[in-house]
Amino acid sequence: MFFLGDFKKFILKGNVIDLAVAVIIGGAFGKIITSLVNDIMMPIVGIFTGGIDLSNLYFNLSNTEYESLAEAQVSGAATINYGLFINNIIDFLIIGFCIFLIIKQFERFKKTEPALVNTKKCPYCLTVIPLEANRCPNCTSALSTE
Repeated sequence: MFFLGDFKKFILKGNVIDLAVAVIIGGAFGKIITSLVNDIMMPIVGIFTGGIDLSNLYFNLSNTEYESLAEAQVSGAATINYGLFINNIIDFLIIGFCIFLIIKQFERFKKTEPALVNTKKCPYCLTVIPLEANRCPNCTSALSTE
């Protein structure tokens, strides 16, 4: 049972727990983004494209003619479904843009912590030196320890 102890240490590390939480929240967030795209954004895109249904565009590689992609798929015909591919590209671009907008809004509310000051300027030569320095490495002046 040597591996059981190592496995327990691995599972209880903070990184694994954080990753599990991120995956669960990411899945839930994915549903929100999918709904935003399908229910809100795609109808707007449909208005601008004149209601064209790209999902029914395909190249038929068989000798038989079909009236729709669904009919060709049911019969097992070989097709190149470029309309579905175009739809997926449009979905990807809209999803990327929506995530961009949401992340930008979250960043507005994020608190910015002030940067830690770990340097100072030498009062004699104005060289930037470490905060803890007692002597300037540039001009060798002795510095006060204030």
